[in-house]
Amino acid sequence: MIKIIIERRIMPGLEEEYEEAAREAMRQSLGARGFVGGESLVELGHSDRRLMITKWRDISTWKEWYQSEQRARVMQQLLPLLSEDERIRIYEPSS
Repeated sequence: MIKIIIERRIMPGLEEEYEEAAREAMRQSLGARGFVGGESLVELGHSDRRLMITKWRDISTWKEWYQSEQRARVMQQLLPLLSEDERIRIYEPSS
């Protein structure tokens, strides 16, 4: 099991549009092979900062989703709403 941490900053005033696009992105990932679950968080006191935490069975299923046409379509809706590139970090349980 791995966790993917995605940090995003939203352009001011586009938070509502972002939420709609992010919900659709989560709906799309629900059907992805290897997707276990996820959550979206707002940084306290900073409505323009979001943190997505998703769980995947393994790195190969994450990479499959990350490179998929389905994710590319979802990101076409999200990317114009961001003020900077998203940051993605991959974590695995320590041994």
